[in-house]
Amino acid sequence: MKNVLTRLRESRESLSNTERSIADYLLDHPEEAVRLSIYELAEKTFTSPSTVIRMCHHIGFKGYREFRQSMIYEIALYKHNKEDEQKAITHTDGIDNIIKKITRKNIIALEETRNLLDVETLQECLALVRKSRTILLFGMGASLCAARDAYLKFLRLGKPCMVNDDWHSQYLQARNATNEDLGIVVSYSGETHEVIECMKAMRENHTPIIAITRCVTSPVAELADYRLYTSANESTFRSGAMSSRISQLNIIDILYTAFVNSEYEHCVEQFSKTHIRKQAAACKHAANEE
Repeated sequence: MKNVLTRLRESRESLSNTERSIADYLLDHPEEAVRLSIYELAEKTFTSPSTVIRMCHHIGFKGYREFRQSMIYEIALYKHNKEDEQKAITHTDGIDNIIKKITRKNIIALEETRNLLDVETLQECLALVRKSRTILLFGMGASLCAARDAYLKFLRLGKPCMVNDDWHSQYLQARNATNEDLGIVVSYSGETHEVIECMKAMRENHTPIIAITRCVTSPVAELADYRLYTSANESTFRSGAMSSRISQLNIIDILYTAFVNSEYEHCVEQFSKTHIRKQAAACKHAANEE
């Protein structure tokens, strides 16, 4: 089931002014809006039925009927999440409130990301991971942290993978990619210039690309062959990626675990082979031998 409210919120800034007025009305009055016909919704928002349909298409629905059915499904969840949104972090919050609010916002982001994931798309991405010669990972800033997490996970399994910290190295990595490799791009905004240039280079080399990104129309989404959508419920005090990073890591964990299950015996052998004994345990063992 597609997550309507998340898609509306995430796509809002990329909508036209008239489409945005519809989105704002739906976000502000979901229970009332879900009972309206397309003509009534157009009248309420001073737009037209054709504009409503364009907005539905923009956020990934075939039409207003599919959009409305998904909206009905989400009303109960919306009530719960709306209460949490009203509990925004303020400068007067103590540590106890910060713990509760940040944890809840991260939980909401994970739940919304789960609702955005398409099982068929995930299975196709898994097939690409399995047959790829090398996994090439891309990301800037906080998204690079998620890319490096994927690198460490697949490295332990003996799956050839590559990640570079600076953009010039990532770009060379993309220029050298082949159609036997797989590019996995992490970009919450979908607008990161450096990542887009790397994707263009991979497209020229016919390298398949998976994008872990927001569920909005963006250059990153358009350049990717497959899209695994994330959601974020960021705090007003956001000074860096928080729940967006959690969502990215969650998708990587899902893809990684699916890969382990698909090649279970090999991966179990790799876990044993690549296990690194902790120093304290090694010292204790040496002491016992003496």
